[in-house]
Amino acid sequence: MKVTPTAIPEVLVLEPRIFGDARGFFFESYNQRAFYDAGIPETFVQDNHSKSAKGVLRGLHYQLEHPQGKLVRAAIGEVLDVAVDLRRHSPNFGKWVGVRLNAENRRMLWIPPKFAHGFVVLSESAELLYKTTDFYSPASERSLLWSDPALGIDWELDGEPVLSEKDRLGTPLASADVYD
Repeated sequence: MKVTPTAIPEVLVLEPRIFGDARGFFFESYNQRAFYDAGIPETFVQDNHSKSAKGVLRGLHYQLEHPQGKLVRAAIGEVLDVAVDLRRHSPNFGKWVGVRLNAENRRMLWIPPKFAHGFVVLSESAELLYKTTDFYSPASERSLLWSDPALGIDWELDGEPVLSEKDRLGTPLASADVYD
């Protein structure tokens, strides 16, 4: 597995070894030993699968009391996957990275706990698979405003995104609950 740090070094792009031939392909999307060797020793407790149409933007989500690390990959279609550092004392606080994940490149993105996460669908539809290091906790979930000018995220949008009410009403970074 090839591991490449992003502009925020704790956020990693992971590229598995693909074994392909005329029959198709095979790869390990998760191997505890390989991830530990790559510097990701976390235990995953939940797997999620989402499907969204083109232009759907989900995020930027995080859980304050139960922060989740996320290992994200696109099984079908293409997304721009975004992580925002919400650790107040980090030199990267408020900075973001975006990585295109798609079914062809088979890249995965490791987003550590204490980061907000979101994505926008660039293809006609996309299915994302992601593992989390803590369970979903609705009471501690927060939504950072996806369009906050203080973040300046380039979502690569062709028009207005399709948003949930929760995401439309996200909190700007300046008044958001963040991590110390």
